[in-house]
Amino acid sequence: MKDFQIHEVIEKLKLAAREWNVPIVTDITRRHRDPFKVLIATVLSLRTKDETTAKAAERLFNTAATPEKMIQLSAEQIAELIYPVGFYKTKAKNILDICRLLIDEYGGCVPDDLEELLKFNGVGRKTANLVVTLGYGKPGICVDTHVHRISNRLGYVRTRTPKETEFALREKLPPKYWIVYNDLMVTFGQNLCKPISPFCSKCPLNHLCSRAGVKRSR
Repeated sequence: MKDFQIHEVIEKLKLAAREWNVPIVTDITRRHRDPFKVLIATVLSLRTKDETTAKAAERLFNTAATPEKMIQLSAEQIAELIYPVGFYKTKAKNILDICRLLIDEYGGCVPDDLEELLKFNGVGRKTANLVVTLGYGKPGICVDTHVHRISNRLGYVRTRTPKETEFALREKLPPKYWIVYNDLMVTFGQNLCKPISPFCSKCPLNHLCSRAGVKRSR
């Protein structure tokens, strides 16, 4: 994809996204603007459908919306509140570890630095970047399976892993799009650009896309 085309991609996806549901972590961010809730909701969302994540996050935050209140719960209580998110028992333990470290090392405040966030159990680059961008409004590029797949499918990057995609986008994507890129690609991937048999006939980017790796479409 030529550099100038990324501007058209972003504008067309912004227009189309008005008709789509936003990712759950984005929705939580818009309602609360709380880095702690962004962090915990993102941990819950890993390998879990948005609908399940939304309900689990609501139950959990209604009980404990701060690190101080969270550590008053046991891992078993947290697990019960967040069930049936994927790996709920492991996530419950990680949430407690995160909250203890926040209190012990950061005064109960979520750090806004990527490298600091990566020190927490259960926090990878995707989660850390989401906290930085959605929690603090700072530049960052969050890459999940949707962002990785679609960026390669469009032909904008040629990478093998999400981590490679993140660093390729940091080199190529105009900084003004860094924060919105993840939201747009995730909603696009959930609604049209499916992993298998994407809806190319309905796609607003059909004339721009190289369709890399697409073997069957609708």
